Amino acid sequence: MNHSPGFLALVQDAQSRIREITLDALRERLQANPSLVLLDVREESEWAAGHAEQACHLGKGILERDLEARFPDKSAEIIMYCGGGYRSALTCDAAQKMGYQNVRSLIGGYKGLVAAGWPMSR
Repeated sequence: MNHSPGFLALVQDAQSRIREITLDALRERLQANPSLVLLDVREESEWAAGHAEQACHLGKGILERDLEARFPDKSAEIIMYCGGGYRSALTCDAAQKMGYQNVRSLIGGYKGLVAAGWPMSR
């Protein structure tokens, strides 16, 4: 996807404050912490087309509004993913600003999950 320079600058700024996680590290974290929240932050239409089996959905457009109601424990381990890892960097940054202490953005996002053969649902 061809992203605009302004969007990429926002993402780079967010990436300077957040932690990212690889797919292999995500697998390890899921084994170590079964209560980990895998959060798909893509649009509703993207979610409907396919998503990781164990994922929950909270789109980027409503994340700040609904995050605390859905996941009130601000120490919960939450791994966010989007299509490729850019929007999830932005949502992790927003969550951190809201007081969430253990959020990460999945490097490669949904595209990486699909390429790795991750179990998917519709």
